[in-house]
Amino acid sequence: MPSTRFLSRLFFTSPSSPSFSSHSQSQSHLQFLISSPSLLFSSPVKLDASSLSSIRFSSPFLSSRRGVASSSFSSSRMDASGDQIEASYIGQQAAKEIDEILMGPLGFSVDQLMELAGLSVAAAIAEVYKPNESRKVLVICGPGNNGGDGLVAARHLYHFGYQPVICYPKRSSSPLFSGLVTQLKSLEIPFVSEEELPPLLSDEYDLVVDAMFGFSFRGTPREPFAYLIRAVSALTYANIHHKKETKVVSIDIPSGWDVELGDPAQEDTDVQGIRPHMLVSLTAPKLCAMKFTGPHHFLGGRFVPPAIVKQFNLKIPPYPGSSMCIRIGKPPSVDISALRENYVSPELTESKVSADPFDQFKIWFDEALAAGLREPNAMALSTVGKDGKPSSRIVLLKGFDKQGFVWYTNYGSRKARELSENPHASIIFHWNELNREVRIEGTVTKVSEEESEKYFHSRPRGSQLGAIVSKQSTVLPDRSAIYNAYKELEQKYCNGTEIPKPEYWGGYRLTPTLFEFWQGQPSRLHDRLQYTIREAEGKQAWLIERLSP
Repeated sequence: MPSTRFLSRLFFTSPSSPSFSSHSQSQSHLQFLISSPSLLFSSPVKLDASSLSSIRFSSPFLSSRRGVASSSFSSSRMDASGDQIEASYIGQQAAKEIDEILMGPLGFSVDQLMELAGLSVAAAIAEVYKPNESRKVLVICGPGNNGGDGLVAARHLYHFGYQPVICYPKRSSSPLFSGLVTQLKSLEIPFVSEEELPPLLSDEYDLVVDAMFGFSFRGTPREPFAYLIRAVSALTYANIHHKKETKVVSIDIPSGWDVELGDPAQEDTDVQGIRPHMLVSLTAPKLCAMKFTGPHHFLGGRFVPPAIVKQFNLKIPPYPGSSMCIRIGKPPSVDISALRENYVSPELTESKVSADPFDQFKIWFDEALAAGLREPNAMALSTVGKDGKPSSRIVLLKGFDKQGFVWYTNYGSRKARELSENPHASIIFHWNELNREVRIEGTVTKVSEEESEKYFHSRPRGSQLGAIVSKQSTVLPDRSAIYNAYKELEQKYCNGTEIPKPEYWGGYRLTPTLFEFWQGQPSRLHDRLQYTIREAEGKQAWLIERLSP
């Protein structure tokens, strides 16, 4: 396993190195890359063990300036619905000018922008890397505003359920940064020096947030940041043995990259710099982001006003809902066979569960509610008709007691037809965040008309109208047909009169004959407890049995 001595053999070449290009070469090289965007997405260099001991980080572009710096370029990708998501890529000069305008005539302060940026970073991390999987996070902060973004992100990550650790070697003495440090210390978030870090960061950390240098940095990184960049970049070396895969998240610019030309290491097959798994661009992605090859590229910093968008001809994609970040760039390439979870949960034992499965379900359902899960009453309902073909769909539980589990639907739907042919069905509740699942089998009957009537009129008026308009599972000529019918019905009942429940709509109740409670555990050794009804001395009782995972 590589030691600190091994990492120290990696070094940055000086400006006098032959690897440095002339100013004119830099200009023509950038213009060539921009005119040939396909060349910007190079594959990661494959390194063997022998080459790692002599890797150099050359930086031919860090101190050069280019006339195209204030230009912007656009790139796009498709979102899940097939719509284009376009975003502008800007140069260093444009980025500086935007910041000056934001903090000048537009009235933003540094701490406001830093707070929004840090929150965006934390939100992007939380969207991809969940705290139950990537809990311990090392945040490496530089002396400038990029480091401040990292400090703010660490505070939010703490409140999101992560365990951040801060490495902040060259602390700023300004009141803003001192205040951020005080806030973090009040949360008992530990600070460590670079000397206290393990030789391989993957030995201790699940995530590393690179917040060392931003778009305004120029020159060659000096110690201790040169060492820290080497340590972070080592996390992506294919032939270094790591105890676990530690992901790298860079804020706005991967540290050591040129803001416009990207990782100088990619220009030399013998070197390799930081290649983060996630890049969170702020305000607008910088030109170097066009060379980002990781799976997760997000845009954050939801504060760009229309005046700046117009002045710099920016394309900023609309942020979804109240989100502080949006995925841009190429969609991630995922090896489906490698997707897996290693569950860590409390043991589920026979001695800890209720003797009555209805009581045990209520305990788990209440805990799902308390955990704030979205629609914990969503359940997969599976039915089989007389043709023997199963079908499943998600419906919402609307009530349960010792008599069974109730939901409502259209009596003309496919599930209703199949239940009329075969009254046996199963329902499954899957609470992913709790590593829990409940499977229930039983027989299904319709609830009383009075019960259906009562529930129907408790629904929002829009839902009542929707139940009348929808002839569930029938073919529509187009999308507008049902919306036009809804608008006509909405106008009919606009005076607030009671909306009658249609005869073809009502509830079902599944009366259980079997329950299974599943709790995810490490190494796929899951807990499975099954309840079935048994006759004992002329009485029915629930028998609890443990099933193999």
